[in-house]
Amino acid sequence: MEMPPDQPKGEEDTSQAQQQWKKNSQKNLDSTSQIRQQPRDPPTEILELGECPDPISQILENPQGTEKLAAELEGDFDKSHGSASDLQPLQASNFWHCPDGSFVKKIVTSGRGLDKPKLGSRCRVLVWGLPFGSGLPEGWTELTLGIGPWREETWGELLEKCLESMRKGEEAELQLPGHSGPPVRLTLASFTQGRDSWELEASEKEALAREEHAQGTELFRAGNPKGAARCYGRALRLLLTLPPPGPPERTTLHANLAACQLLLGQPQLAVQSCDRVLEREPGHLKALYRRGVAQAALGNLEKATDDLKKVLAVDTKNRAAQEELGKVVIQRKKQDAGLAQGLRKMFG
Repeated sequence: MEMPPDQPKGEEDTSQAQQQWKKNSQKNLDSTSQIRQQPRDPPTEILELGECPDPISQILENPQGTEKLAAELEGDFDKSHGSASDLQPLQASNFWHCPDGSFVKKIVTSGRGLDKPKLGSRCRVLVWGLPFGSGLPEGWTELTLGIGPWREETWGELLEKCLESMRKGEEAELQLPGHSGPPVRLTLASFTQGRDSWELEASEKEALAREEHAQGTELFRAGNPKGAARCYGRALRLLLTLPPPGPPERTTLHANLAACQLLLGQPQLAVQSCDRVLEREPGHLKALYRRGVAQAALGNLEKATDDLKKVLAVDTKNRAAQEELGKVVIQRKKQDAGLAQGLRKMFG
C-alpha cells in the first residue's frame, strides 16, 4: 500500500512497514536454548534485556474473564503449595485485578509500607515461571520503570503494570486470562524512589516523550507495530498532561499510532487517532488517507469516499488513495446492488 508522497519526518509509511512486518512474521523464533538462572545475589547494574518474540502475543483484553481466573488461581495455588490446612485462607483482598483486564495478581506475601514504584524507580526483583520466548531473564534482576527495551515485549509490559501495584517485600503470582500455563511469580525486594508523571517538569515530560517516540519508530521500522503502538501511546500520555495546545509532536504521534492500529486490525481506534490529528490539522493528508482506509474497513463507505476524495483533491497523483477509492467504489456498487435486489424481493 503506497502512502501519499512528501511524507513528514517522523511519520510512518504503513505500506512499507506492512511488507516488512509480513517478512518478519515468517522468521522463526531463536532456536538457541535458554538455561534458567539459579537465584543469586542481585546485580548492581540494570540488565540490558534483549528482545525476543513472545508466543503469548494475544492477551485477552476482557475484564469479565479475570473473575473466573481468580477462582482458578486459588485452586492452583493450593495444589502447588501443599494442603489447605497448611495455609491461611485467602481473602478477596488478596487478589488485584488489573484495570484493563489483562491479568490477575494474587498476593502471596503482603508488602510493607504504603509506597509503590513509580516512573524512574529501579526495582530489584526476583522473577520465576516466564514462558519460553518471553525475552526476559529469570532470577534476580533490576528493572527500571519507564525505561529500557524490556518493556516492549508482552510480558515486559505486564510485569511493569504489576510492579506499579506492588509494595516493598511483596510476593505475588501473575496470571493471564486464557493462559493455561503456571502463574508467573514475582517478588519485589526493594526499589528506589520514583516520581509520578504530574511531578515532572514540562521539559522532562517532553524529553521522555521524545525517547518513547524514537523507540516506537525503531520498532515500527523493524516490523513490530504492536510495540510501536505502546511507545506512541506512552508518549501521548505524557504530552497530554501539558497545558493546551501542547507540542506539535502530538499530531505526528497520533498519525503514527493510527498507522500501527491499521496494521493491527483496529480500524475503530485508527479512526479515533486520525480524528485527533484532523482536529489540529484538517488538511493532514496521511490522517485523511488512513481514516478513509479505516472507515472502509468498518463498512462506512460514504465516509471513506469523502476522506479519500479529499486526499485526491490535493494530491491527484496519489496512487494509494486512487487504489483505495477504486476498491470503495466497487464495494458501494455491490452494496447498492444487494439493496436493490432485496427491495425487488420485498415489493416484487
